[in-house]
Amino acid sequence: MSARRAVVVLCTVGVTPRLLPHMPNLRAIGEAGFTAALSTVFPAVTSTVQASVITGLQPGQHGAVANGWYARDRGEVTFWGQHNGLVAGEKVWQAARLLDPAHRSAYLCWWYAMGADVDTVLTPRPVYRYDGRKEPDCYTRPAGLRDALTDALGPFPLFRYWGPAADISSSRWIAAAARLVLRTVSPDLSFVYVPHLDYDLQRYGPDGPEAIRAARMTDAALAPLLDEARERGITVVALSEYGITAARRPVDINRALRRAGLLSVYAQRGMEYLDPHTSRAFAVADHQVAHVYVADPADLPRAREVLRELPGVDQVLDRSAQRKLGAGHERSGELVAVAEPDAWFTYYYWLDSTRAPDFARGVEIHRKPGYDPAELFFDPHDRWVKGRAALALLRKRAGMRAPLTVVPLDASVVRGTHGRLPDDPRDAPVLLCSDRTAERERFHVTDVKDLILRLSGLVPAAPAPRSGTA
Repeated sequence: MSARRAVVVLCTVGVTPRLLPHMPNLRAIGEAGFTAALSTVFPAVTSTVQASVITGLQPGQHGAVANGWYARDRGEVTFWGQHNGLVAGEKVWQAARLLDPAHRSAYLCWWYAMGADVDTVLTPRPVYRYDGRKEPDCYTRPAGLRDALTDALGPFPLFRYWGPAADISSSRWIAAAARLVLRTVSPDLSFVYVPHLDYDLQRYGPDGPEAIRAARMTDAALAPLLDEARERGITVVALSEYGITAARRPVDINRALRRAGLLSVYAQRGMEYLDPHTSRAFAVADHQVAHVYVADPADLPRAREVLRELPGVDQVLDRSAQRKLGAGHERSGELVAVAEPDAWFTYYYWLDSTRAPDFARGVEIHRKPGYDPAELFFDPHDRWVKGRAALALLRKRAGMRAPLTVVPLDASVVRGTHGRLPDDPRDAPVLLCSDRTAERERFHVTDVKDLILRLSGLVPAAPAPRSGTA
């Protein structure tokens, strides 16, 4: 085994060949080493891609088939699970320790951090008060790291990390926290997630001046961390999970299933809730991909027909087609719908907005039975929305319960999406590496685990493949 070398893996979500020219600090990584095309997995969503990076496996093998799925054994839709045990397979840090028992790793704001058998953990973790209040905070291991980060940087900016107020400050906080970890812990392998581009590209789309501004802001936030890594002689791998493309058509997949008599709801206090127990078919929507769960095989033809006739649906994948894409798993829906390139799936199941559940107008990532990018917006149809939000925050600071009901029910505000495999290489993810010895023209997301081990000096370098191969 050659000498151990430190590696930092940056998840710079949303970076594509279109945006990279506006990010000189990030681009310098590739100029010192190399830049490669990155083929991703299906579906191209956060939890799924990150799980494939750390395991080297396809979603059908590691089981993180989306950002959320229907847990049949519990009868619940669970979104944004955090426990590392949800991801099957050997993780890269486990492989590293087998090769070098002294190898140390840090997992900073990547998904599935809870319970990960790494040396250092940082992940957003609100304090949920018994009276329903939610207060910003984070979870760390070792536990004392939380106090060190809070003392140095202030509390984790949860409401700037996701929601209508999400902005660059959360990415700056994470980058500064990573610098502190590099200085005080000196891990051999560090994972760092930098989310800002994800926000503004979903808000404004990938083609306008807002996207360029977000790329420049993200690049500037990364600069101190990249300087720190360079000064310490740390190899940097920066990769994007997916590219974000223009969204022009929200597709209400659950409303279509409900109108067809396949999806059931129940009502409480004038609000309707999805009833997965009695539904013959319902969709767990996740950007441009929706897992459709069909309880009785006899209902499959009807569910498939409804989906195929729904405008905005490009493909309907049965289990055989899912397996061909590496995505077939027991957690997957019996059918998987894929949106057309400019379309995406809402989770909405109510037919009358006055019957929507109260959480629909709030930031509630764990209760909604699907992903809701409208959480990035203040309701544009409510002229007093920001004033009400400010008043609610004041009440929260005074210790009172004050739900933020500010999210629009109009999905047309969303301008960017992802999830399907890229149709244009300019919208595909990229990989940059500061070590030229590992250069290739293209990598697959499942190749990154092996790349990390080689860059770390734990396994011999492989011969370069022939041009154009991965």
